[in-house]
Amino acid sequence: MSLTSAKITFIGAGSMAEAIVRGLTSQKDADASRITMMNRQDMDRLKKLHESYGISFATDSTDKNRATTEADVIVVAFKPKDAIDGLKALAPLLKPSQLLVSVIAGLSIATIEAVLGSPGQAIARTMPNTSSSIGLGATGISFSSQVSKAQQQLAVEMFASTGIVSVVDESKLDIVTGVSGSGPAYIYYMMEAMIEGGIRGGLSPEAARDLTVQTVLGAANMVKLTGEEPADLRRKVTSPNGTTQAALETLDQHDFSTGVAKAVLRAAERAGELGEAITSQAAAVQSK
Repeated sequence: MSLTSAKITFIGAGSMAEAIVRGLTSQKDADASRITMMNRQDMDRLKKLHESYGISFATDSTDKNRATTEADVIVVAFKPKDAIDGLKALAPLLKPSQLLVSVIAGLSIATIEAVLGSPGQAIARTMPNTSSSIGLGATGISFSSQVSKAQQQLAVEMFASTGIVSVVDESKLDIVTGVSGSGPAYIYYMMEAMIEGGIRGGLSPEAARDLTVQTVLGAANMVKLTGEEPADLRRKVTSPNGTTQAALETLDQHDFSTGVAKAVLRAAERAGELGEAITSQAAAVQSK
């Protein structure tokens, strides 16, 4: 089974589901009609996605059940608050041969198995980021032991259509969240500050923004295209006693590097806390 022939059903039609669909339908020889999307009740959203990408959609319970039972891959993209109820409703329709892909933040494979009541289900847990919406995403992915090699390849190819993919042990997904899941916000925050500095120095807001955007874009591409380490590139542009050195010394005075590293670790820690909360919620539901 290849990515271009697999039947894929999305339960949930939010921005991340759309980002994946955009990537899948941009592939050569992609048959968009083999992708089905559904949500609770927003038919206008489904119609818009159909018009944009050519995907199929299901709205009544019969069509939803058929799209679920006939799928090779089921992508669950619920909001975290709806995850437990959504999985419980999905459980009776699943078959062991199907691959269940979760894009729900904080929801562990063990919790998914517990809610489904099926330790034999093939499950891929993923942590994509918002840049997936423009094909420049970074996704961490982990697999349950039941996922076959062919299913692993299928899942990796799915998310490779939205950017890069890193296969990691599930225990490392929280730190993936800290680095790339939340990471775009750190860069945006830095860009906000650079733009503000430019404006304070006399640039127009438009010029400050354009220069900042191009600078960040260029710096990221220098790392990617040259293969050099960021630290080495930083040293190359830092002349002794020059402007860059003066700027970096100022950042050091404000513990910039330490602050960013701590931010990554705190985001990872928070991801774990949210995961524990979902696990507790699932346990409470199961005990009723």
